Amino acid sequence: MSSEGKKLFNIIILGVSFMFIFTAFQSCGNIAQTVITNLNNTDFHGSGYTSMSIIYGVLSASNLISPSLVAIVGPQFSMVVSGVFYSLYIAVFIQPATWAFYTASVLIGIAAAVLWTAQGNCLTENSDENTIGRNSGIFWALLQFSLIFGNLYIYLAWQGKTHISESDRRTVFIALTVISLVGTVLFFLIRKKEDTKAPGDDDSTNEILGESSSAGNKMMRAVAAFKKSITLSFTKEMLLLSVTTAYTGLVLTFFSGVYGTCIGAVNRFGSEEKSLIGLSGIFIGVGEILGGGIFGLLSKKIRSGRNPVVMLGILVHFIAFYLIFFNMPNDAPIAPMEGTDKVAYMIPSKEVAMLCSFLLGLGDSCFNTQLLSILGFLYSEDSAPAFAIFKFVQSICAAVAYFYSNYFLLQWQLLIMVLVGFFGTITFFTVEWGAAAALAARGSDYSSI
Repeated sequence: MSSEGKKLFNIIILGVSFMFIFTAFQSCGNIAQTVITNLNNTDFHGSGYTSMSIIYGVLSASNLISPSLVAIVGPQFSMVVSGVFYSLYIAVFIQPATWAFYTASVLIGIAAAVLWTAQGNCLTENSDENTIGRNSGIFWALLQFSLIFGNLYIYLAWQGKTHISESDRRTVFIALTVISLVGTVLFFLIRKKEDTKAPGDDDSTNEILGESSSAGNKMMRAVAAFKKSITLSFTKEMLLLSVTTAYTGLVLTFFSGVYGTCIGAVNRFGSEEKSLIGLSGIFIGVGEILGGGIFGLLSKKIRSGRNPVVMLGILVHFIAFYLIFFNMPNDAPIAPMEGTDKVAYMIPSKEVAMLCSFLLGLGDSCFNTQLLSILGFLYSEDSAPAFAIFKFVQSICAAVAYFYSNYFLLQWQLLIMVLVGFFGTITFFTVEWGAAAALAARGSDYSSI
C-alpha cells in the first residue's frame, strides 16, 4: 500500500472508530434523562441534564491541558484510553449509582477533550494541504452516521414501550457499551506515523502539536499553543465568532438531550413515545449528513460565500423552534416519570416532531460547516489554537444549557436559542464581510471560498 493509501486508510479507520463510539455515546445522551426518570431505585438521585452539564464543563477546562497530555503519550494511545472512559460512562447505566454516575461524568469530560485533541492530531498527520478538505469531509460524514445507527437501534428496541423496565435498560446499555468498546479497539488499526511516511517525507506535518525528539520539547510547543490561544481569544474576529459558537453549543444541548426527552415525555404519543426518541435522532442525523454533504464536501462549488448558508441555517432553526413551541407541551423537558398529558397550541403530532428533528440537524450542519470553514480561512497559520477556542466556547455554553434545562420550561429554552442565534448570525455576517473585504483587497475571488 502506498503512503497516500495508508494515510487514507488511517482517516477511514479514524472515522469508523468515532462512528462506533459516538453511536453509543450520543444514543446514551439522547435517552439518559428518559431512562433516569424511569428508574425505580430510590437510592439513585442523578440527573441526565446535570451529568451532561458536568461533562461539557469539564471538557471546556480540560481543553487547556489536553494538548500537553497528547504530546506526552501520543495520539493513538490517547484515543484508546479516552475510548475506554467513554465505555465506562455508558456502562454506569447498566446498574446506576449516583456517585459512579457523576464521577464518570467528570472523567469522560477529561477524556473527551483528550479524544478530540488527538483526533485533530491524527487528522493533520495523515493529511496535507491538498487532502485536508477531503479527509475532513470523510471524517465528518462517517461521524454523523453515528446518529443514524444508534438511534435506529433505540427505535427498534423500545418500539411499543411506554415504560423502560430494568431489563430493557440493561439490554440497551450493555449493547451500547459493547459498541463503544468496538470503536475503541479499532484505534489500534491506525498506522503510526513512521509506518505511513514515505522516504524523504518531511517530519513537520504535525500542525497541532508538532514533532520533536523529546517530550520536553513537545511540552514547550503545547505551552506555546496555549499562550497563542489566549492571545487569539481577545481578537475582534474571535470575540464576534464566539457568539455564533455559543449558539451552536446551546443547539447541541437541545437536539442531543432536551428534545429527545421532550418527545419521550408526551403521553399523547401513546405506546410510541419512547421509541420516537430513537426515530427523532435518526431524522437529526439525516439532516446533519445532508447538510454536511452539501455545505461541507461541496463547499468549493458554492459560489456565494458563507453568509447565505448561515442565513439558511438560522431560518431553518427558527422554523423548527416555532413548530416545537406549537407542538410540544411547555413542561415536557422537566416532566416526571409519568410524562405529561398537557397540550401546547396543537395536538402533539409525531410527523411535526420528526420534521423538527430533521430541521434541527440540517440547521446545525449549516452553522458548523461554515464556522469550521471561516476559522480555517482566518487562522490558517494558527488553526490549532483557533479550534481550541471554538471547542472551549461551545462546550461551556453546552454545559450551561444542560444545567438550566433542569429548571426552565420549553418556551424559555427556545427563547434563549432564538436570541443568541439572532445575534450569532449578525456577528458571523460581520466577520464574513471583513473576510470578503480582505480578499477583495488582495484581488482574490470571494465567491470561490
